[in-house]
Amino acid sequence: MHLNHDPAAPPAPTIGLDDFLAVDIRVGTIVAAEPFPEARKPAFKLTIDFGPTIGTKRSSAQITDHYAIEDVVGRQVAAVVNFPPRQIGPMMSEVLTLGFPDAEGRVVLVAPSKPVPNGGRLF
Repeated sequence: MHLNHDPAAPPAPTIGLDDFLAVDIRVGTIVAAEPFPEARKPAFKLTIDFGPTIGTKRSSAQITDHYAIEDVVGRQVAAVVNFPPRQIGPMMSEVLTLGFPDAEGRVVLVAPSKPVPNGGRLF
């Protein structure tokens, strides 16, 4: 799956509310982070706690430009939790951790502006 990160790209085609509601975006807290030297692009392996209903899931995230491993543990993030798992090198990524590109295209994580309960769904 390729996403266009260019801020000058035109908006995606119009979708219906049901299409948006089909994408399950939840908040979770990063409980562990590890280096991921086997990844093609610099990345971390994240373990994210989405609360009792969804549980703990793993994700590969290309966030090494703005974040150090010791700084991401305890941070809340948003992630898509209902995509099928995807093999990223030797690890299975279970959720898509969300971010926006900065002016140089480096990932800035999406997070709530105040602490919220893990597992809360974006609306």
